[in-house]
Amino acid sequence: MADDLRPPAGFFVYVLCNDTGTTYTGIAKDVMARLDAHNAGNGAKFTRGRGPWALIHTEGPLHKGDALRRERAIKRDRAFKAGLKGAN
Repeated sequence: MADDLRPPAGFFVYVLCNDTGTTYTGIAKDVMARLDAHNAGNGAKFTRGRGPWALIHTEGPLHKGDALRRERAIKRDRAFKAGLKGAN
């Protein structure tokens, strides 16, 4: 698809971490609002009861498909996530 026909990029990939070192990766248009939702217990089912969550990484803005592909890649890359936890 030609770049001028693609919808505008507006999605961010984010990685959260809690006090136990558990990470969660997702995508959102507004990362800070999504972080607030996760910490309020209104985010993904996985994050409920496991907070508080801290933002440790973001990438973007990306087109939605690109963000979804990057999210999947990060979820599979344990070394990348371990490096993020070590840097924070």
